[in-house]
Amino acid sequence: MNLEKVISGFFIILAMTLNFGFFYGEPTDTTLHSTYELFLALIISLIATVLKIGDKTQIGSVLLATSLVADIQLIAAVLVWTFAQYTGEVDGKTTATIVSLSGGALLANITSVILYIGETLKSKR
Repeated sequence: MNLEKVISGFFIILAMTLNFGFFYGEPTDTTLHSTYELFLALIISLIATVLKIGDKTQIGSVLLATSLVADIQLIAAVLVWTFAQYTGEVDGKTTATIVSLSGGALLANITSVILYIGETLKSKR
């Protein structure tokens, strides 16, 4: 068993599930989306990105690209939420924007997990 692959896979899948946990629910209802979960999804996604940096393979490059896309989407969502909190304008439209950005990150995370599973199935024993 390759411990590095286990840790990397753990963070890739955890990033996706945390992002899904935040994304799930009515997009305009602020009470269904936790700021803590969004922040934790961002932190775990950043950790997953750092773990992908050392991989020099072609699939490693694509995995890193999907992680970077997810990071940018989550950073944008956090910035929108922070700005909205600061100005006191957290309404349904703002929440929908935040959830939409999180949805983009979720799609990138799903792509990353699918690629990771494909790489795992293709690897030689």
